[in-house]
Amino acid sequence: MFRSVLGKTLGFVGYTVQYGCIAHCAFEYIGEVVVCSGPSMEPTIINRDIVFSERMSRHLCKIQKGDIVIAKSPFDPNINICKRVIGLEGDKVCTSGPSDLFKTHTYVPKGHVWLEGDNLRNSSDSRSYGPIPYALIRGRVCLKLWPPQSVGSLSESPNQTDR
Repeated sequence: MFRSVLGKTLGFVGYTVQYGCIAHCAFEYIGEVVVCSGPSMEPTIINRDIVFSERMSRHLCKIQKGDIVIAKSPFDPNINICKRVIGLEGDKVCTSGPSDLFKTHTYVPKGHVWLEGDNLRNSSDSRSYGPIPYALIRGRVCLKLWPPQSVGSLSESPNQTDR
């Protein structure tokens, strides 16, 4: 009887570890579901919208201007940020805010990206903390899952003419 219980317990533990490893690899290399919070990406992504972030683009270096990405915060690695890629390495980007009278520009250094929220007046982004290393990007947002009335691919930035 003891052997039977021990065998079943070890079998259960084995399956749990096996499926845990599969789940870890799926979330690390394929993608993950993310609940977004904060106003910085409005109106594209509203507070508490749920999106799917795929990880393959990051690994294949296929992040492009206009993509929305999930990245680690440059200030706190425990926090993820959701922003739009405005510039890739070598690009000239505007570093001033929408209400600044004089516009200033800089170049994105090698191995970095320039990220900004769609809600330029209410976003802490690369205009505040500068370009972020490409390695901080966790994934590319490719699909909005919630709320039901807005399920689908994400729209272009509402501020394309502002940049």
